[in-house]
Amino acid sequence: MDKLPIIYAVSDSIGETAESVAKATASQFKPGTFDIVRVPYMESTEQLEKLIIEAKTQKSVLCYTMVSPLLREFVAAKVAEHGVIAVDILGPMLNNVQKISGQEPKNKPGLVHALDQDYFRRVEAVEFAVKYDDGKNPWGLLKADVVVVGVSRTSKTPLSMYLAHKRIKVANVPLVPEIMPPEELFKIPANKIVGLIINPYKLNEIRAERLKTMGLADDSSYADVVRINEELEYAKGIMRKIHCMVIDVSNRAIEETANIIIDHVRKNSKE
Repeated sequence: MDKLPIIYAVSDSIGETAESVAKATASQFKPGTFDIVRVPYMESTEQLEKLIIEAKTQKSVLCYTMVSPLLREFVAAKVAEHGVIAVDILGPMLNNVQKISGQEPKNKPGLVHALDQDYFRRVEAVEFAVKYDDGKNPWGLLKADVVVVGVSRTSKTPLSMYLAHKRIKVANVPLVPEIMPPEELFKIPANKIVGLIINPYKLNEIRAERLKTMGLADDSSYADVVRINEELEYAKGIMRKIHCMVIDVSNRAIEETANIIIDHVRKNSKE
């Protein structure tokens, strides 16, 4: 079987931008048409020449985001010398912005990924969401910016991760009739808790599909509407007891629910 053509995504930094362009390009063609090879941290002419010679031996195109002018010029010269198809993604943009601004670019790779305070807050929030997902370690509830509660398959985990990328520390707790919620849940201010509810028939569809993907019969009690109604009534009872904000996620995208919670968090932080 012939090898697939290769798109090399080459950079003197982590190569994320070049790879994104390569993927966006490949998405316009039939799936499986190309291999995309990310080649980061190409910081010497020796490394680059070796890669260009390798690219010459196969069907390939090289897209590169070299910040260093010297390396950028070297790549342009070598691909021309070896007859390799290549696209300079960053160079023309840098040159034109330099012309209209009258400023010299810094020419330092990786500045867009500089580890600033905002980045660290986001990483910390993501780690928090993972650590305190699905009721793990209830002590985390007391340290969370927001605690999300609801029955299974109401998108608690993806919602927690989405909010984490907005630098909000989220813990989530599943509400199951047979299991008492952790006592910490009743020690948190009500304005820090958000309950998720959903239409029982919508939840039935979601759970039945989940069972199919797991190779299980969709007539399990997990997807039974009677059982689902019992779970939802139990969950609503807990939410009433703790007097928390409640959001119906039946016809809402995760982003929409997240925006409601973000507004709620901002409002409470000002009070």
